[in-house]
Amino acid sequence: MGQTVLGHFAFFRLSEAFWALSAAQRRDQVAAWWERLGSVAARVHLYQVFPSHVDADLLIWSAEPVEEAGIPARFFERFARAVNDCRTLFLPVLALWGFTRPSIYASGRSPQEVDPFEGDRKPYLILYPFVKTTDWFLMSKEARQGMMNEHIRVGKQYPSIRQWLLYSFGLQDQEWVVVYETEDLVLFSDLVQALRSTEVRRYTLRDTPIFTAIHRTPEEMLALLG
Repeated sequence: MGQTVLGHFAFFRLSEAFWALSAAQRRDQVAAWWERLGSVAARVHLYQVFPSHVDADLLIWSAEPVEEAGIPARFFERFARAVNDCRTLFLPVLALWGFTRPSIYASGRSPQEVDPFEGDRKPYLILYPFVKTTDWFLMSKEARQGMMNEHIRVGKQYPSIRQWLLYSFGLQDQEWVVVYETEDLVLFSDLVQALRSTEVRRYTLRDTPIFTAIHRTPEEMLALLG
């Protein structure tokens, strides 16, 4: 994608007040919550987090093209207004976000790059904040390129796994948000293990917490939580 895109991942925990409601009431509240949030961006995707992670129950992935400087502020306003009326039931616990940017290590768009505006989503989403060491940034571009070439070669051995990279420099605590989509969690774990053996791993400072989520339609989520 040539355009800049704002990617925003918001995690929610369901409160005790939510679970105290009847099944029918829970379904009504989930439907109302999704009705508010489902149109806050050009594309919005819904995910189940618990029980893969105990700190959150639900995830909203929003993607918004950034055509001028005021768009992020307008998105944040829409999102906050959509959430405000239901914060006693759906508690925001974490937000990870950033902007797309052309890679300095690879030319052109990779066929494995995630397109958030596609209609189809793979069953599993994995994401985490990512921070590199100071030594990484102080190396020459040529030295970094050599290590990234190895990293990219390993990734290409798993063509069914898609990746999306968001840049968060100066915007959040991390430098990137790394996002993957896959149909096979075992295969994805194999990929990560292989990547841990590459030279560039020496320069990773932090890549946790890791969140694994399952894509759900609104109807599936209603059935799950009702």
